[in-house]
Amino acid sequence: MPTSALTGTQPGTTYVSMGQLKPLKIRLESASNGGGCGTTGGEGKASCGSSDGPQDMPAEVWDKVKNHPCYSEEAHHHFARMHVAVAPACNIQCNYCNRKYDCSNESRPGVVSQKLTPEQAVKKVVAVASAIPQMTVLGIAGPGDALANPRKTFDTMRMLTARAPDIKLCLSTNGLALPDLVDEICKHNIDHVTITINMVDPEIGAKIYPWIFWNHKRLTGIEAATVLHQRQMLGLEMLTARGVLTKVNSVLIPGINDQHLMDVNREVKKRGAFLHNIMPLISEPEHGTVFGLTGQRGPSAQELKAVQDACMGGANLMRHCRQCRADAVGLLGEDRSDEFTLDKLDAMEVDYDLEKRKAYQDKVEQERSAQQAAKQQALAVASALQAAQDLKVLVAVATKGGGRVNEHFGHVTEFQVYEVSAAKAHFVGHRRVDQYCQGGAGDDEQLPSVVRAINDCHAVLVAKIGACPRDELMLAGVEPVDAYVGEFIEKAALDWFNDYRARVASGAVLHQHRGDAAIRQGAYTALAA
Repeated sequence: MPTSALTGTQPGTTYVSMGQLKPLKIRLESASNGGGCGTTGGEGKASCGSSDGPQDMPAEVWDKVKNHPCYSEEAHHHFARMHVAVAPACNIQCNYCNRKYDCSNESRPGVVSQKLTPEQAVKKVVAVASAIPQMTVLGIAGPGDALANPRKTFDTMRMLTARAPDIKLCLSTNGLALPDLVDEICKHNIDHVTITINMVDPEIGAKIYPWIFWNHKRLTGIEAATVLHQRQMLGLEMLTARGVLTKVNSVLIPGINDQHLMDVNREVKKRGAFLHNIMPLISEPEHGTVFGLTGQRGPSAQELKAVQDACMGGANLMRHCRQCRADAVGLLGEDRSDEFTLDKLDAMEVDYDLEKRKAYQDKVEQERSAQQAAKQQALAVASALQAAQDLKVLVAVATKGGGRVNEHFGHVTEFQVYEVSAAKAHFVGHRRVDQYCQGGAGDDEQLPSVVRAINDCHAVLVAKIGACPRDELMLAGVEPVDAYVGEFIEKAALDWFNDYRARVASGAVLHQHRGDAAIRQGAYTALAA
């Protein structure tokens, strides 16, 4: 809890007050009543929608997350989402945010190409869902705050439920207005809410939030951060009590809240958060944010993973977030919003067929079942091998979707990274890169940055790779592997790992820990020879 908190005498109760603010009493009951993500927690279990299925959660919860690409890592390979930009106003200012409208060349939260009315939003959702039958989720994530624009947000949800009742409804909020609108959220059957919580200590919060607008007044400094903290904690508890699945987003800001996020993780778990998504700060100067203009850097991929790993054992972690635009359309990691601009919608033939959508999604479920069976088969082989049972490595994967190894190394704009051992192949993050191949030829100046993005991995699984990047990867100690083209990612990673373990056991290859990104040379001398 924040340093300004006053701890009450009643166990499980925390009182927070400051100045003329009304004392806020928060009951910490959710940790004991199963309000969080499953029962085991902390290890990327099925409770967070991993590939293992519903064994670790009630059936009604599994039904809410099984085809939700944000709440299920495994589902994000197969199901799409979209955001509609109906909420332009915001009631707080964040030093990492600069809302941009009519902008098509930036991929980050708070950016949109077109602001929509609720009527336009519903028209767009129906068109997208007709063209993309695996689109299962509609979210309102800005470009401001969904609950700072309650009428527009809830009008959109109400009209969409009447028009497309099979689509799951989500919203994202900073939490300031949340406690006052929980009843309205439940009234509209919104089962998924994301709250951005970057601190539980107002002294840290004051470095992130210049001001908030609350009760018709603008508050600044620690006073503003204290009010925001109180409202966020109360709103989270209220959602948990009503059975709404809540994901907490936290922006990792090096030097400000990087060490503090472990406290955030612990506190949101107490209050029943289903998932905790720790995201890297985006702070390029050209985005015009306060942090970008003052030189605040974002974390490296390795730093992000280290903080996420340090939170293991607390609230369950989401690691597959792509920090989507407020008008994103498609699978996570892709954006098809340009296909559905308002001018194009008028010319589209829209056929919203519930049965057709269900039939398509049933086929997707068959593919998921095949993926799960392939994974279990590979795990059985891995567990049968006795050598090097404690070995654990990172593997990068080039994929363009469907949960398969199916992308050329030179065409990758994002690698998916898995931690692989005899017990699991577990997704731990993604690494964005600039595409190496441009116009059919490799960009030699770009190649080093692509290799650096995955130089803590032991291998990269690809559909195809040229001689030059193959040599550079080998020199960096990353084994390029094109032997598993078209196979499911987890099975391919485990099959490679079983072969790698056999080579380590026989002495054919030297195993080397890849945690230090500076240690890269000579790990694969036997293979290179």
